[in-house]
Amino acid sequence: MATHSYGEPTVGVREDVHVTGKRILAIIVDGLLIGTPVGLLSMLFGANGADNGNVSAPLVTLSTLIFFVYFIVMEGYLGQTVGKMLFGIKVVREDTGEIPGLGAATIRTLLRLIDGLFGYLVGFIAVLASSKRQRLGDMAARTLVVRK
Repeated sequence: MATHSYGEPTVGVREDVHVTGKRILAIIVDGLLIGTPVGLLSMLFGANGADNGNVSAPLVTLSTLIFFVYFIVMEGYLGQTVGKMLFGIKVVREDTGEIPGLGAATIRTLLRLIDGLFGYLVGFIAVLASSKRQRLGDMAARTLVVRK
């Protein structure tokens, strides 16, 4: 990936980051994919009527694990989740254009907790406000989401 000496991406890269609509569709697909096993787990470990609707610790633990493993492994090793694959976008390192690796993918995933607030409104506003179309997780991990 070509950059200017001061770190700004070249024009071609800037055009590649204009994938906001595809990002939204990809997160919906990924949410459905994650939601399926979580829904099955909730039937096994879910709320018990006698507990007044309290969610069990195993459900919370397994659901959280599925969420983190899915995004970290898929984006860390492949640069894409299933949703990103379907919509022809991928995550790359801002400096090299390569697959981000587990460290950057972990940072991106941890910050989904903030970006995802209010139905991903925080992340959406960050993407629209950023010249490189980065959510907070991308900024911290120094990644971009680009066309494949």
